[in-house]
Amino acid sequence: MMQAPPPVARSTVNYQIPDITLVRSDGARVNFAHELEDGRPVLLDFIYTTCTTICPVLSQTFAEVQKRLGNDAAKVKMVSVSIDPEEDTPARLSEYARRFGAGAQWSFYTGSVQSSVAVQRAFDVYRGDKMNHSPVTLFRATPGQAWVRLDGFATPDALLGEVRTQVARK
Repeated sequence: MMQAPPPVARSTVNYQIPDITLVRSDGARVNFAHELEDGRPVLLDFIYTTCTTICPVLSQTFAEVQKRLGNDAAKVKMVSVSIDPEEDTPARLSEYARRFGAGAQWSFYTGSVQSSVAVQRAFDVYRGDKMNHSPVTLFRATPGQAWVRLDGFATPDALLGEVRTQVARK
């Protein structure tokens, strides 16, 4: 019999987004903080493309949220940051995005090891190396607001519950 995943722990945290350059999957070098400040609610996770355990589940959850949002998907910025920038080139991230049917509102980022670690540390998800990572999804309704941190495998329903309250206000 399969064990149920542990419950998701929900907390609210103020994070300072580092003023750092990352590389989007289309090859553009961008200021990460500016990428998150376009006014839309943000869903954020940390993945790597060769992961066979946690990351495919997180990415499938994002894909399901995107699908269920339908036409409202464009009202939410979805962000996946690689924790394996040495392997995850923009081309590899683009292929990964295609595998999960990522729409235009879902962006993937890589960069130098230093910039990846800095972003992971800023969101308190850095665990020393990619093999020690744990499932975390973050949500922020608007720029300047605190982030909702969901530790564990948040379901599409849980993420939609966070997102829909904000999208309905737009």
